[in-house]
Amino acid sequence: MQAQNYSIKAWAEEDRPREKLLSKNPNSLTDSELLAILIGKGSRDKNAVDLAKELLASVKNNLNELGRLEIHDLLKLNGIGKVKAVVILAALELGRRRHGIGALEKPIVRDSRQVAGYLRVMLQDQEREVFAVIFLNQANRVNHFEVVSLGGITGTVADPRIILKKALESHAVNLILCHNHPSGNLKPSKADEELTHKIREAARFFDIKVIDHIIVSREGYFSFADEGIM
Repeated sequence: MQAQNYSIKAWAEEDRPREKLLSKNPNSLTDSELLAILIGKGSRDKNAVDLAKELLASVKNNLNELGRLEIHDLLKLNGIGKVKAVVILAALELGRRRHGIGALEKPIVRDSRQVAGYLRVMLQDQEREVFAVIFLNQANRVNHFEVVSLGGITGTVADPRIILKKALESHAVNLILCHNHPSGNLKPSKADEELTHKIREAARFFDIKVIDHIIVSREGYFSFADEGIM
């Protein structure tokens, strides 16, 4: 056992997180050791591993909860400044994107389940509503995915003009509208239905088709197309 606040440089080389990763498989490192590598240097009172353990303890050692933290949450921990917080958030986002690519590894969109799997990965850590669009070509191959609006806890507003501008820029022929419900409730609101209709009708003027609107939460997903309300 290493003493509390003991400098990592004074540890046996095989116990230091960086050297341990280089000499062994990354799988051999604990969550706190991997996080300590991201943190880099400790503070005056704590080494990087101590900081990592304290940060993990704040989310009950749950990596999913860690992924939901925002920069202001990280900055609450004494010893985590903006630089360390940015590195941690960047690493978490890369992991999220890698997982998301795996969920939508097929370039051609075939059904709502496939799309919902991707969206749940990309949006599951959002504590507020976001509105995104998947832009597809004529063969339903994904050209582009983009979050077009950030909202609050209970709602978000998407501008059809921005969506159509991005659709034209990406040469999209078909669109899938998407947003999350942090509350877990998957039932679309009247506003959701009205916005879907508004965007669908506007897109028709440009020969662009809105083929679905998918709502995701940690509980599952809701597809407008599957429910016959497109």
